[in-house]
Amino acid sequence: MAIEDPIVTGLNSGWAHINAGQLTENQTLEADVVIVGSGAGGGTAAEILTKAGLSVIIVEGGPLKSSKDFVMEERSAYPDLYQQAAGMKTTDKAIGIFQGRAVGGSTTVNWTTSIRTPEPALAFWASNKSVQGLSKEELTPWFEKMEQRLNISKWPFDPNRNNAALKEGCEQLGWDYTVIKRNVKGCWNTGYCGMGCPVNAKQSMLVTTIPAALEGGATLVSQAKVMQLEHHNDKIYALKAQALDSNMRPLAVEVVFKAKHYILAAGAIHTPTIMLRSKLPDPYEIIGKRTFLHPTLLSGAMFTDPINGHSGAPQSIYSDEFVWKDGADGELGYKLEVPPIHPILIASKTIGYGQSHAELMANFNQLQVTIALVRDGYHENSPGGEVKLTEYGSTLDYPLTDAFWRAARRAYASMAELQFAAGANKVLPISEGMPYLSNWSEAKQAIANMNLAPLKTVVASAHVMGGCPLGEDPKMSMVNSYGESHYFENLSVMDGSIFPTSLGANPQLSIYGITARNATRLAEKLTS
Repeated sequence: MAIEDPIVTGLNSGWAHINAGQLTENQTLEADVVIVGSGAGGGTAAEILTKAGLSVIIVEGGPLKSSKDFVMEERSAYPDLYQQAAGMKTTDKAIGIFQGRAVGGSTTVNWTTSIRTPEPALAFWASNKSVQGLSKEELTPWFEKMEQRLNISKWPFDPNRNNAALKEGCEQLGWDYTVIKRNVKGCWNTGYCGMGCPVNAKQSMLVTTIPAALEGGATLVSQAKVMQLEHHNDKIYALKAQALDSNMRPLAVEVVFKAKHYILAAGAIHTPTIMLRSKLPDPYEIIGKRTFLHPTLLSGAMFTDPINGHSGAPQSIYSDEFVWKDGADGELGYKLEVPPIHPILIASKTIGYGQSHAELMANFNQLQVTIALVRDGYHENSPGGEVKLTEYGSTLDYPLTDAFWRAARRAYASMAELQFAAGANKVLPISEGMPYLSNWSEAKQAIANMNLAPLKTVVASAHVMGGCPLGEDPKMSMVNSYGESHYFENLSVMDGSIFPTSLGANPQLSIYGITARNATRLAEKLTS
């Protein structure tokens, strides 16, 4: 069955796309609005502003790929679609970071989990971070709007065996669990979402808002790495980008963009990086600080029956039993989910080497993995990390604090208890030196005494947030509650960098909803 590729069809119909890697001389492009980044924030803003009658240019550092390129193989997906071929790490290498790098950003490669911003997070922002207008009641219509636009609804099918273990463990223990909402339409339930959807079922920006913007006259410029904003007094007057070749290496070609308004939506590492490189005013030294990751721990479990975690919707069940257990600013909570189980992904995020690693991989289809996403940024001992400039770009320092390690120990215990309750034969906390544990009593004691440390304990993240927080008080924020710069009249930020803390939930729907609200307000201002 042939699958129509909407990108190929659209380009053939005359969409305006410039591959900066194919330019041979410098260019200057102008529009009403220039948007840096094409992920959840940039894609949503592009459609709303284009529909308002504004001319829009979307600038993306990554390549334009589409379903014809998505071959469900890790060896091509990671280098083609992820920052640093999915090998990005914090400065000390203690945390692996997964971020998309292609048109559509991380929405092209995420696992489709769509969760509204938790009410405790919104309440904390309002009471502690000077945020206004983002209560649950005020955001609900925007979430409803984006859920309808992107076909976000509760997954109606039975969970795959990997997710079913999480559900069954929660049921046995009387813990909270929820069926996940996913942004899919006509999903084939293959389980390869992280490699780009080959059948265009995932309602990512690549197949929804960006085509709509291009159909409305927007221009997409891919393989153009934004280097800096040119500014004077309270206005941005130009944006400079460097063309990249197909291997993402810089070319001696510069593209200059001029607009009435500029939107940074490059993500929570790259938006602060651009700001720092541009030397934007930062009197309270906020840019790049308080960057959050939901640092995530893994627990493996062996079952008698096949788990086959590579097949079926990657995430369809989560548990919030422990996220807010001690209140927002109490001990760090954690969300329980499962990841898809693909060979390279799991081989690179498990422990051991030689024979022990080979044995783990030999039982690959019996392996179930549960993950705990730690909710960072609320506790006084959870300040997050800091984006810093380097000679070649930027890096993220993220010290793992005592509060994190206390949460990690509790999370390992919760995951082991859950996996045994679901019928696991043995459980393996993914931290160097830990053996397989054969029952809950043994696991409880071993985890209480396990040695946790950076580089020894596997920690990963696919959620990067903060570094350019929103709020009304300039002493603790870079942009107001509508994402508008406190210092420039024609600069906005619309991505996950505006979150003052982590969310305690997967961030894509929060970005969609808040961006829809803020971009609609901006469209009204620019067209009034």
